[in-house]
Amino acid sequence: MIRSWQRWNNASRKWLWLLVVVGIVASLPVIYQRVQTESSAKKVEFVFNYRGLLDISSYNGNPAAFMDEQLDRLKEAGVGTMAVFESTLDEMSKARRIMMFNTLDVAKMQQSVVSDNANQTYIAFTSSDNEQQLRPIIEKTFKDLNVSVSPWTYGNQAGLVLGIGYDEAILKPMQPDPIAIAKLRDKGFNILPRMTDNIPYNQADLDELLAYYKENGVERILFDGDAVKGYRDNESMNSLQGFADLLKKHDIGLVTIENLKAPQKGLNKLAYLTDYNMVRLFSLPDTDANMDKLKLADKFVLATKDRNIRMIYLNASPNKDVAKATITNPIDNLIGSLVEPGNAISSIQDNGFELGQAEAFKVVDSSWQKYLKALVVLGGVAFIALLVSLFIPPLTLISFAVGLVGSAGLYVLKPTLLEQALALLVATSAPTIAMVLAIRKIREVNETIPDMSAGRRLAHTVVLYLKTSIISLAAVPFVIALLNNITYSLVLNQFRGVSLLHFVPILLTAVYVFLYLGKSVWQEIQRWLQMHITLLWVVVIAVVGVAGLFYLSRTGNGGSLLPGEATLRSFLENTFGVRPRNKEFLFAHPLFFVGIFAAFRYRPAIYVMIIAVIGQLSMVDTFAHIHTPAVISLIRGVLGLGLGMIFGLVLTLVWYIIERCWDKWSPRLLKR
Repeated sequence: MIRSWQRWNNASRKWLWLLVVVGIVASLPVIYQRVQTESSAKKVEFVFNYRGLLDISSYNGNPAAFMDEQLDRLKEAGVGTMAVFESTLDEMSKARRIMMFNTLDVAKMQQSVVSDNANQTYIAFTSSDNEQQLRPIIEKTFKDLNVSVSPWTYGNQAGLVLGIGYDEAILKPMQPDPIAIAKLRDKGFNILPRMTDNIPYNQADLDELLAYYKENGVERILFDGDAVKGYRDNESMNSLQGFADLLKKHDIGLVTIENLKAPQKGLNKLAYLTDYNMVRLFSLPDTDANMDKLKLADKFVLATKDRNIRMIYLNASPNKDVAKATITNPIDNLIGSLVEPGNAISSIQDNGFELGQAEAFKVVDSSWQKYLKALVVLGGVAFIALLVSLFIPPLTLISFAVGLVGSAGLYVLKPTLLEQALALLVATSAPTIAMVLAIRKIREVNETIPDMSAGRRLAHTVVLYLKTSIISLAAVPFVIALLNNITYSLVLNQFRGVSLLHFVPILLTAVYVFLYLGKSVWQEIQRWLQMHITLLWVVVIAVVGVAGLFYLSRTGNGGSLLPGEATLRSFLENTFGVRPRNKEFLFAHPLFFVGIFAAFRYRPAIYVMIIAVIGQLSMVDTFAHIHTPAVISLIRGVLGLGLGMIFGLVLTLVWYIIERCWDKWSPRLLKR
């Protein structure tokens, strides 16, 4: 019975490999449709923060003339859109549309004593036109907040008295400044409104506001703050659904900001309710606005090409230079990054993009995808069972059956978890299987051909290098097909378990090398447990631990760059158009290459495979960044393999020279 079960498990491997091939073939049409989706939106929109420009102009000797000049310069440089916030009294004051006074100010003007039972805000309009356009907005805003509003005059100028303290009054958001919007439209700018959820939700008012936006060419809305409009009132008013209906009625889309510390509350639901009419935005912090022009340009170009970004948001603010006793601003620097010498816009256009209002991806998702994905799931479960077969052969068929039942259950209960869990397990299985099979092949060759010539060793090395990489990359179609959803492209949903992907293949490869290359696993465990621990072992373990922590710290976006690494990245990007991963072509791939070559003669070199697996898993991880176009990831992986082979050949030559020197000089040393 046991022998029969073993035969079944052994025979099942070829059928499992066949299912893997079926899964790969089934994934190809899904991958093609993802590429079609990623190619459907090619317009890039540069947006400037109008509030920042207003702050900068307020420090100039002639604010109006300065504002006009900078708007013209930005427009000429390629900035096509201005981000306009919900207006505040403070912003209107900086724009010289109103003058503001508190109770103490007015008491001084009237040469009276300030009252201890009144705390009001006084507003004087600076022109009749400003009064005509802004007075209705101010009155409605504060009356809706149950704040008393009454007429007031300042000399010959009309004004208002608000029954609220000055410091609180300037915080209340209002409809964006219509005078500013009209001026920006006259200058040829598109408008990107920024909307908060700081005032109670009102469906009728929002309908009127969105109609006004649409009349002024607004295509998208960018939320300001930690929540989308309607989030706080959603439980009592179902306001997210109401707001989504208004957005669809006026054909206005959304914007999601890249790399926020926390996602804006309600954005995922609102995106779903608006059929994902959304684009991704890269926001340049004002602290980075004075960065080197060429580095800024690289940021903008990489954002559009590598991360499916379609909006570049430029922040700027005035800077007080105490040493020079002057107030500076980064506008010249930002413009220089877009045109000469940075030439970001021309580089973006050279990559196949055009300037214009950003468009959402047109999702290509045929109804037959779900049937193909079922085959992909079947192949993915088979891939995982193949990994089990390498370590615990008797559980091969059981693991396959359990995987199928578990996948069916997750599909019913939580399909998203099924996608992510299966993608992660396949992504970790493929490079581990590839490396274990490579180790087995090295051992087999060593047993059958104990003394190979250098030429044959090199030939076997090249073949095994390519074969191992192909098996590792076999996980890629599964990852792409399983995670082929617009929510991943927009990073509303993210592939989880990146740290596991970077750690598990290394651990499993180490387990195989340490425990599976002897007579039996149990004997190897006993041998390692009985081994004496020396100070050298402690030092080695400590070094490995520190190296491991550093390695894991580099797996996310927050890892710090090594000295000179930024320059190298820029050089690679400018040379090849797509930057291969440094750890692949400079480290893991060459190490794998020379490790194979050395292991064909020196068996202890097999331990190098534990580290070299990093290159294999890194290739798979590249495709797990779903917001990166699949074509870019493919180019990056192929470049890494090619350059890795070149560096590997160089390193192998060095190793071979060392071998020859050792063969020549070691007998003489031993005689001494």
